[in-house]
Amino acid sequence: MMAEESIGKNFIEQIIDKDIAEGKVTKVVTRFPPEPNGYLHIGHAKSILLNYGLAQEYGGQFNLRFDDTNPTKEKTEFVESILDDVRWLGADFGDRVFFASNYFDQMYEAAVKLIKKGKAFVCDLTADEIREYRGTLTEPGKNSPYRDRSIEENLALFEAMKNGEFPDGSKVLRAKIDMASPNINMRDPVIYRVARMTHHNTGDKWCIYPMYDFAHPIEDAIEGVTHSICTLEFEDHRPLYDWVVRELEYENPPKQIEFAKLYLTNVVTGKRYIKKLVEDGIVDGWDDPRLVSIAALRRRGFTASSIKKFMELVGISKSQSSVDYAMLEYCLRDDLKLTANRYMAVLNPIKLVIDNYPEDQVEYLPVENNQENEEAGSREVAFSKYLYIERDDFMEEPPKKYFRLFPGNEVRLKNAYFVTCTGYEKDEDGNVTVVHCTYDPATKSGSGFEGRKVKGTIHWVSAESAIDAEVRLYENIVDEEKGVYNEEDGSINVNPHSLTVIDNCYVEPELMNAAKEEKFQFVRNGYFCVDIKDSEAGKPVFNRIVSLKSSFKLPKA
Repeated sequence: MMAEESIGKNFIEQIIDKDIAEGKVTKVVTRFPPEPNGYLHIGHAKSILLNYGLAQEYGGQFNLRFDDTNPTKEKTEFVESILDDVRWLGADFGDRVFFASNYFDQMYEAAVKLIKKGKAFVCDLTADEIREYRGTLTEPGKNSPYRDRSIEENLALFEAMKNGEFPDGSKVLRAKIDMASPNINMRDPVIYRVARMTHHNTGDKWCIYPMYDFAHPIEDAIEGVTHSICTLEFEDHRPLYDWVVRELEYENPPKQIEFAKLYLTNVVTGKRYIKKLVEDGIVDGWDDPRLVSIAALRRRGFTASSIKKFMELVGISKSQSSVDYAMLEYCLRDDLKLTANRYMAVLNPIKLVIDNYPEDQVEYLPVENNQENEEAGSREVAFSKYLYIERDDFMEEPPKKYFRLFPGNEVRLKNAYFVTCTGYEKDEDGNVTVVHCTYDPATKSGSGFEGRKVKGTIHWVSAESAIDAEVRLYENIVDEEKGVYNEEDGSINVNPHSLTVIDNCYVEPELMNAAKEEKFQFVRNGYFCVDIKDSEAGKPVFNRIVSLKSSFKLPKA
């Protein structure tokens, strides 16, 4: 019976259902607790959407909390970027933006409480000595010589630590648990350290800072978090989490649940690697469209809904696995095909002259905005004697099954007429510069002409009205053949062709005033968006989001 009930529910939902059924929880409260020490990446999106989704599903509450207990790497820039990313993904935290550092007073009092209970002591061992005393996976640790200090002495020393009477690193506060525990995290872990660092939020108020494993459960308990959902690497830390909330006697202690991280194939997520790519000028910042930070994916042109769809497909599990990046692109194409209007853009132009078309004539032809979505309507596109087509759409001597333009062949110009290639011109270097054609007025699109069929259809833009644009074609930053990391020195195997900038593209004039982040399909060329960073009014820069086709197939259920 239980098995039937749980069909369709992941293991986290099953735990929450049980807690509600047993009356342990009345209102589900979740949180996303990033440390503001870098930009969020696609893996964080899984945690954000999971925590927010659960709060929604159970009619509960979702908090955003900055876990800012380590001032060495934290910056306001990262705080701002995280707020933007979470909002963009659609995870609504209302006005519930919390900072762990706002709880420093309560954490200090919690540490004092542990000392008074005889559950914490001030230790003078150095970091190296603490490591030596800790033991190994097979050998128990041994007690610190300072473990048996009296409660009074510990209270006095801890206060003196707070008041700045000791140098950095000279003393720590440790939980008093069990040096023989099979779980090394339980062997009297350090819970406070002396460190004189200016904090982005509290300034120089504190010269002692709590350790993450001590701070985190307290933060959850203060905020009334019911289910503290984190990734698998924290599974070994759960006994310490439970110990902290139990010893501090919280009335409704939070419960930690771990799930598997999201690993994508052939991507770079490590902060130090990205930092180096930025510093070396290989990418133009943490939001470079070749990266998988959330800001980068947004700039590339990914939609929040496609990332959400992707996370739903990946699902939630306890076992680690890698997911093909192509699946993320599949979700994006699926999202864009109905929402992105189609425009004609010629990325590698060559001139096409229709010799028998009147010199001064311009006609406006109706073109559907999106063939898969009738509601998108249509627009009128200028057509004339002088056009631009893709260089790849003409060959002097074509191979078999090449159905585009070559001498004597007839093709359809999309939404316009049939044209037959009659000749071409070359420059001194032997490059084709102009293709000549004639058109058949009877073959106008929409006229009902059925006199003959052609096998090829190509796109075009009118030379008189088209506008110049910059287009950026992105490939993976990683050289996929070599793998992500260089085995010899651990550096990234950078793909030298990860970015191609094309300056002299021609696009429909309507695109001149496209808004930043607006997304389009360039017919036959892929999906593109207006770059959020480098585009200016009247000078759009288009990023290729993704090509049109993929070999990826959804696995059969």
